[in-house]
Amino acid sequence: MTVLDTAIDPRTPAYLEARGVVLERLARLEAALDEARAGGGEKAVTRHHARGKLLPRERVEMLLDQDSPFLELSPVTAGGTEFPIGSGVVTGIGVVEGVECVIVATDPTVERNPLDPYPLEKIRRAARIASANRLPLVNLVESAGEAGTGGPPPAGGLARDLGRLAIERVPTVCVVFGPTRGDDAYLPQLSDYTIMVRGHAKMLTIHPQPVNGSAKGPKVRSAPTVPAGVTGPADQLAEDERDGLRLARQCIRRLNWRKRGPLPRTFPPSPPKYEADDLLAISGGVKAAADDPREILARILDGSDFDEFKPGHGPALVAGWGELHGYPVAVLAGTGAPHTAAETQKAVHLIQLANATDTTLLFLAARFGPTEIEALTMSTVPHLAVGTGRAGDPRFVFSWPADEPAGGDDDGVIDPRDTRTVLGLCLSAAHSAVVEGAGHVGVFRPGKVDL
Repeated sequence: MTVLDTAIDPRTPAYLEARGVVLERLARLEAALDEARAGGGEKAVTRHHARGKLLPRERVEMLLDQDSPFLELSPVTAGGTEFPIGSGVVTGIGVVEGVECVIVATDPTVERNPLDPYPLEKIRRAARIASANRLPLVNLVESAGEAGTGGPPPAGGLARDLGRLAIERVPTVCVVFGPTRGDDAYLPQLSDYTIMVRGHAKMLTIHPQPVNGSAKGPKVRSAPTVPAGVTGPADQLAEDERDGLRLARQCIRRLNWRKRGPLPRTFPPSPPKYEADDLLAISGGVKAAADDPREILARILDGSDFDEFKPGHGPALVAGWGELHGYPVAVLAGTGAPHTAAETQKAVHLIQLANATDTTLLFLAARFGPTEIEALTMSTVPHLAVGTGRAGDPRFVFSWPADEPAGGDDDGVIDPRDTRTVLGLCLSAAHSAVVEGAGHVGVFRPGKVDL
């Protein structure tokens, strides 16, 4: 066991200044989250509630097991653009009947702009996360307006993502609370189990033949509201929204779903020996930690225990082994400096060893070059990332607060103090699938890297 030490002094002016900068950014992020949670605005929300209907986050809360966490993904998508912040879609990972699921809930109080690409991107990302991590997908669907009253035709990319789940035998459940149109129409049509709320659900039926016999693409027609006593395309009819959510939980309970990856190696895990609150100053660039990612590891790894790999080679990259919430991880953490041949060699060697030992790779602020990325493309163990972008195709990628409250090319901007918790939830989700390394991710030789 190698317990990390720390050089941070929380009493210094530099620490307090860096911490204050990040707290200010977090306040802006919270304001953006409040705007996303407000949906289509007070008037639209009041009208929706007056109809006896629930908002998307209320539906999600009622679906989940009591007191279980919900990891919302990309909650402020489209922030800083001309389109609605949050995109009128809630996506995330939560526990339903003891099973970790990906959940998609559309917001009927938010009118869709046909030119807005973010809602479709957010739903497709959720479907890909469900596929990569073997997580059942639950869709809670209701579109703004009436089905068949316009909007863009459903996109083929979403159909491919949902179709991939069927091929991989990852179950999908859909509850239809009201009209569906546009991209939303694919969610009930391509789900294994479809539940419709009596008197409210209205679905589009999608026909694959060309429109008007010439133009290629799906033909979309509106199916009538499901009346009493008629099942229509529904597998089950719900009497109201709460009954629909009860039936969805019932579907998940009957899946007989089991994780295929190993359980945590250590339980209960030991907490880090240093305060997570220090991550505010670290993410703000306090000098004592800016050049040493070990300061981050000391605050997220179990027991602050980290066995460093090749510590005397390539100082711009820290590599090694630890556990996070009991799950073994292989860590590649950068300092921001460019990688030389030594760092590249170290990274490729650790990627190779992680695959040989079926160990998840964790990237922290690492910037990879072409050789490292090529090695990562051959890696088949899960990849998790914080502050790296999508290099290496991580299962989940998050960032710490940036200058603006909008998320970029990631699954969300997170409070640095929540890093350990968020990564723990992602590790648990990733272990729903088999965790198995590739047989070959490159050949390591002293002084040289071959792929």
